[in-house]
This record gives sequence, structure tokens and C-alpha cells, in this order.
Amino acid sequence: MSWTFDNGTILTKAALVGEYENNAFAVACAQTGKAVIIDAAAEPERVLELADGMDVQAVLTTHGHFDHLRAVAPVVESLGVPFLLHPDDHEMAAQYTPVSPIPLLDDEVISLGDTSLLTIHTPGHTPGSVCFLSPGVLFSGDTLFPGGPGATHFDYGDFDMIIKSIEERLLVLGDETDVYPGHGPTATSIAEARRDIPEWIERGW
Repeated sequence: MSWTFDNGTILTKAALVGEYENNAFAVACAQTGKAVIIDAAAEPERVLELADGMDVQAVLTTHGHFDHLRAVAPVVESLGVPFLLHPDDHEMAAQYTPVSPIPLLDDEVISLGDTSLLTIHTPGHTPGSVCFLSPGVLFSGDTLFPGGPGATHFDYGDFDMIIKSIEERLLVLGDETDVYPGHGPTATSIAEARRDIPEWIERGW
């Protein structure tokens, strides 16, 4: 399954890849074609197809779990671009990919021609989880999904921390912001998260 959306500022191509239905994204400036790949998770040939015709500058990864890293090596080798990951997940990622990441820092701006992505550190699912904000769209990785936060029962997961990240870093965004998560074909929005977070806190997951 794959789809495309274009809000006039950014052009995004997306596909569900691998048995965990990861979302892989190719995000480009709609005017210049300067682009990044977000989460080269699996099926490298399909990830590369997403970026066909784009001028890819880097592979960005939302966190260091294995299911988000399995296509990193062949994709960065094919495109000759760097792999960026928050340093709090570097040790974790080293177990799953031979590619050494460049540190990706909180509030770092990734320039894409006439537009950009803002890196937002959102620990909780993992210590180094991040989201990427572009005009009107948040790529939330495994921090925020339709129906709740990302899982925190894994090693390094922290439910209180992920709720804090959502409340303090994501719910400050406008309600109209669309949210594209790290798995599954369904998007959500900041408005839906703001409405539902009291229920998530009460249930504890």
C-alpha cells in the first residue's frame, strides 16, 4: 500500500513496508525536490521507489528500534547520503544496523529547499525518539498514534515520559496539524490527541 499527499509546500510519498506495517516516507520540497527519507524501515527497493525523482539529502530515523532500521544500510549506500538519529538511541541502533549515525538533535532544522523539517525530541517510546514537523504535518514515529501513545512496555520505554512528551512538545501545535505515525495506514491529528489524552492517562497505556 502506498499513497501521496501534497499541500503545496511539501510533497510526501509514503508506503507501508515490512511485516510490522511500518510507514516509510519520502518528504520533499514541492518546489525544489530537495528531500529526505523518514524511517527506511524495510523493503529497501520500495523505499527507494518512493524517492525516485527526488533529490534526497539524508535518511532520518525516528528512533532506534530494529523494525525502523532494516533498510537503512542499503538505502544510504544506494543514495550516498547520511543516516541521522538522536544520540540517545545510537547504542540501541548499533545492534541492528552497521551504519554509524550522525547525531540528530532536539530543535534541529533540516532544510529542504524552500521549506524545512523541525526535529522534536519526544522520549518515552525510546530515550531518543523524535518527531519531525513540516508545515501542517507531523511525522510522529512511534510517539503518537490514532488511539494512543506508542508502546512503553519495551526496554527503555517510559509511559509517564511519553505522556509528558506529547503534552509538552506536541499538544502545543495547532489542532489542524495532521499526524502521520510510524505504523499503519491511518493518520490522526493534534486535535484528536488533545481530546483523547485524558483517557490515555486514566487507562495507563
